Amino acid sequence: MRYNLFPVGDQAVLIEVGTEISPAAEKIVNRIIARLEELKPAWLIEYIPAYTTVTVVYSVKGFNEKNPYDFVCTCIRELLENMNEVSVREQRVVKIPVLYGDDHGSDIDFVAAHNGLTREEVICIHTSGEYTVHMIGFAPGFPFIGGMSEKIAAPRRETPRLQIPSRTVGIAGLQTGVYPIESPGGWQLIGRTPLELFLPNTDPPSLLTAGDRIRFYEITLEQYKEMRGGVE
Repeated sequence: MRYNLFPVGDQAVLIEVGTEISPAAEKIVNRIIARLEELKPAWLIEYIPAYTTVTVVYSVKGFNEKNPYDFVCTCIRELLENMNEVSVREQRVVKIPVLYGDDHGSDIDFVAAHNGLTREEVICIHTSGEYTVHMIGFAPGFPFIGGMSEKIAAPRRETPRLQIPSRTVGIAGLQTGVYPIESPGGWQLIGRTPLELFLPNTDPPSLLTAGDRIRFYEITLEQYKEMRGGVE
């Protein structure tokens, strides 16, 4: 398995397994996560998976070595031996209901026009795919979701919005995602889910984790209101 190691600050190592998003890179990232979960080295504080990398944050407490970075790199190289034998956890499939368009997804007509489609065709394509959560970041619980069809790809807005309601579904380039909390953002908004993605009182505090498989499905306004239980 080919990879490169880079220092990140004074307490982290970046494991880079490629430079392009691909199923092969995703598989290797998942295997590295599985190996770290299996062995849980004493120096490990946390790991942060992304599209083609895993950032490993380590503790420098208790180190006798003069150079903790070199020591951790040596440990990582040992951990990454025989990776083809590593079994990854079964990927969860999480179904996300979405109320598309209108006030809940005001950019869906832009996405449609940009790609020469109708609103209904955008919804059909967005709900027909199966996606992968590559990483959580930007905001608590924000999933960067890959695997979207290029048929509905759209550029980020030239001027980001200052406030996007929580649970809004967006598109940027070939990615789709969901804003878990109200925040600024520049993605094209196509809908909103009644599901809460940021769960501060649970462990982990996120509905989704890296590696999850995602399927979106369309719901009506009545179903949306029912799922929200009158809470908006």
